[in-house]
Amino acid sequence: MSDDIRTKIGLRPVINVSGTMTSLGASIVVPEAIQAMEAILPQFVEINDLQRKASKVIARLTGGEAGFVTASCSAGISLAVAGAITGNNLLAIEKLPDTTPEKNEVIVQMGHVVSYGAPVDQAIRLAGGKVVLIGQATSTHRFHMENAISDKTAAAVYVVSHHVVDYGLLHLTEFVEIAHAKGVPVIVDAASEYDLRLFLAQGADVALYSGHKFLGGPTSGIVAGKKELVRSAFLQNMGIGRGMKVGKESVYGTMAALEAWEKRDHAGIRERETDYLHLWKETLGERPGITALIEPDPTNNPLERMRVIVSPAEAHITAWDLAAALGRGNPPVIVRDHEVEHHYFYLDPCNLHPGQEKIVAARLTEELDKARASNEVIATPIENRSRHRFDSMLRWPD
Repeated sequence: MSDDIRTKIGLRPVINVSGTMTSLGASIVVPEAIQAMEAILPQFVEINDLQRKASKVIARLTGGEAGFVTASCSAGISLAVAGAITGNNLLAIEKLPDTTPEKNEVIVQMGHVVSYGAPVDQAIRLAGGKVVLIGQATSTHRFHMENAISDKTAAAVYVVSHHVVDYGLLHLTEFVEIAHAKGVPVIVDAASEYDLRLFLAQGADVALYSGHKFLGGPTSGIVAGKKELVRSAFLQNMGIGRGMKVGKESVYGTMAALEAWEKRDHAGIRERETDYLHLWKETLGERPGITALIEPDPTNNPLERMRVIVSPAEAHITAWDLAAALGRGNPPVIVRDHEVEHHYFYLDPCNLHPGQEKIVAARLTEELDKARASNEVIATPIENRSRHRFDSMLRWPD
């Protein structure tokens, strides 16, 4: 497109079939949020009063008692943990990440210590929290958590994500039961989850959401839950939260995105995305060495993705080389490739502009035709991905 701002400033016009990934800009911001941000940007406001207005919207949609907007869901983890450690003690807030007295231990299941671009446990440590890992990577039992809680335990963090181990760990309701039996608040990281009410309804004291993923708001995080804990987290803006602050446009834009979420035609969106998936399935259906499966979201969000399984011997290319080729091409198509060493990647239809689904189908055809025309299987060592994963970051700025 000639009016695409990306080409004007020298950026690649990527097509995102990876999902709501921060590294790609997270999501398409809804018109209501854009209009709200444009309307408030020229005006002066009292930010704390604006946050009080946001609190009412957040409470209504989440079922929490209060809420506020911060820089990201990652910031929300740090602020909620910090609030659990300091309460409303302003001096303690100023001293973080130093803690006195040291009631700063935070329980986390080992299978939940994942990276969303940065490690979950680092967000806790930034707040002065001392991470106490329980269980093993693929198993946590009641006795692990019951015996880990002490008089130094400030909070317990539960992570909901497609990255976490999805078997053998404590379910949220059991996690909450054990924590609450010993007076420990539970903070749920639900950054990329559709259901804004579920986690508080299941007993969490604080639930954290991304404002810029499925909600389609500006870059932001939403902290929701019990009034006292939310207030203590909000007070961290006088301390470690200063570097995580948001402007008037982010607060008001997130409010608009939340209100738009109430009115969104979710069924219509799912129908359109299903059509995209069926187009891709038809495109890949007769391809040698390619199996295309439509699968539900692993954390029970009401959506589906396509798993593209690649048999290199028949397709003449590995899954990781196909993903890389799609990303290098014109236009670049970025797939969800976090499990590509298992010979598959995913196509997520949730962030496409109309017509881009056909471009994705054409690019799949183009790269698979190139591979089939090759006399040898295109198979670079999988180790190259690890070796060069951070090259672009390490080169910044060029």
